[in-house]
Amino acid sequence: MRDWLRRKLPSEEVVRSRPGLRWMGPLLRRPWLWQLNRRRVAVGAGIGVFFGFLIPVAQIAGAAVFALLLRANLPVAAFSTLVSNPFTYAPIGVLAYQTGSWILGREANPDAAELLTHGAEGAGSQAASGDWFEQVKAIGKPLFLGLAVFAVVGGISAWALVHVAWTIAVQLKRRRRQRAPEPP
Repeated sequence: MRDWLRRKLPSEEVVRSRPGLRWMGPLLRRPWLWQLNRRRVAVGAGIGVFFGFLIPVAQIAGAAVFALLLRANLPVAAFSTLVSNPFTYAPIGVLAYQTGSWILGREANPDAAELLTHGAEGAGSQAASGDWFEQVKAIGKPLFLGLAVFAVVGGISAWALVHVAWTIAVQLKRRRRQRAPEPP
C-alpha cells in the first residue's frame, strides 16, 4: 500500500512549489507531514474530504492547515480535497440542498436546483424581477447544512475506508509472504 501511494502522490518538492501552499514555508519541512503510515494517511484523507465538501474555494489551504495541526499526511489531505471539483460542484450542491431541506423538514424548492447549477442566468425571470436574492437567501441554510453533513459523513467515511483498505492490503501481503515457497 505504501509503495502504491508513493508512486501516486506528488513529491515533497512538488507540493512545496504549489502557489497555494508556498505561504506555509518552513512549516512544510516537518517530516511527519510526508510519512506514509496508516494513521497519518487515514487522517489526511478524512481532512481532505471534509474540506473538499465543506469549502468550495481555498479547500487545499484549509486541509493543509488542519493536516499540520493534526499531524496528518499533507499530500493525501491536499489530494483528497479533489472529491469536489468543477465537474462535481453542481451535483454536490443540489444533493446538499435537498439533504439540508429534508433535515430541516422543508419542501425543496424545484427552482433551487436550477439556481445552484446555472447561477443567476439560470434563475431566468426571477433574476430580472429581483427575487433572485431572496431565492439565494432561502437556499442558503439548507445548502450549508447539507454541505456540513456531507463534510462530516464524508470525512469519517474516508478515514474509515483508508483504515479498512490499508488493513486488508497488509493482511493480503502477509498471506502472500506466508504462501510463497522459501528459497533454498
